[in-house]
Amino acid sequence: MRIEAFVPASVPITTPVTKFGGQPVWLSEPQWPVNDAWDEPMRFICQIELGAVLGDAGRGKLAYVFVTHAEHGDETFFDPDIIFPDEGANAVIVQPGGVYGGSTLPMATGPGLYHIEDGSDAEYTVRLQPDKDPDFRPQHDRGRQPPDDHDQYWEQISGDKIGGTPAFFQGDDWPRGGPWKLALQLNPDFQPFHLNLGAAPTAFAFVSPDAKQGRLLVQDS
Repeated sequence: MRIEAFVPASVPITTPVTKFGGQPVWLSEPQWPVNDAWDEPMRFICQIELGAVLGDAGRGKLAYVFVTHAEHGDETFFDPDIIFPDEGANAVIVQPGGVYGGSTLPMATGPGLYHIEDGSDAEYTVRLQPDKDPDFRPQHDRGRQPPDDHDQYWEQISGDKIGGTPAFFQGDDWPRGGPWKLALQLNPDFQPFHLNLGAAPTAFAFVSPDAKQGRLLVQDS
């Protein structure tokens, strides 16, 4: 599902739909992840309906994505560990029935996305367009393809989307402990909300095929 546009929410979204910003719509008891290194709650980025990603296994389930992130006005703070899926600086929590090994707090609300101009809260639904990606090609196989074929493959898998094939550009960077399914691919630059994940980053959120757990990684050029 290609993300064609981010649509501002006129009122807070309280239903379990795919959205960016605002506050999580918890389907079970709240599990707000904490970065133990800073002893601070992470910032809520989005929630993703998993039916579109996993089919029957994901119906009625959400993946909640969090990262360690600066407050508005404090652009000097940046935790470089946010790019790694297992360093405790980001989190993907699945409900109901998911498993998360990090620290959490039983708080329903917390830090969320904001606008860079004034720090106001940001909340957006998404307009999606159905699409179909080609199957994943390991990077070592791509060099065997004609250049035109490789360019077409890259064009097909690039861009912001829910589900599909990850457009890795720094090696086949699947998290450990797979298999995994791509839940979200997002270039956070030039979005209507502020999300600082590096210089020229792409964020990849993954969920397990049984909808039990998730991981987030960032590749940055």
